[in-house]
Amino acid sequence: KQNLKKLLEKLNLVNFSKETELIGFRSAVKKKLTDIVYSTNPNYVFEEEKEELITLNCEHQELKVLIDRKQRNGKSVTLVTGFVGNDEDFKKLAKELKSKCGVGGSAKDGEILIQGEFKEKIFDFLIRLGYLKTKKIGG
Repeated sequence: KQNLKKLLEKLNLVNFSKETELIGFRSAVKKKLTDIVYSTNPNYVFEEEKEELITLNCEHQELKVLIDRKQRNGKSVTLVTGFVGNDEDFKKLAKELKSKCGVGGSAKDGEILIQGEFKEKIFDFLIRLGYLKTKKIGG
């Protein structure tokens, strides 16, 4: 147990303080080392969680609005791509667009998918929201 403590302190994974002694050694290690898979690599370095993306201002976002019919059995959807920011703001924008058009859709993989052909309506709405660099792609 002492060797493990020394090893973890050496790797800067756990700092043993009075707080660690109060909450317990095992829970401190679990708290710090969640989701780590065993590695036989002696040079393995634990990666800290990456910081969340910061959402660009509306006027700096370069959004693209297009109609897509591929692999959808001939049904049209409107795609909005190019959003740079955190997931919360991305989903908030998707919800606003879906409610504005009165249809369903989804927001995943960096694309907002709106059911139906609403390219003009979405483009105008995005311009009014302040997304001035929005572009229409395709006819």
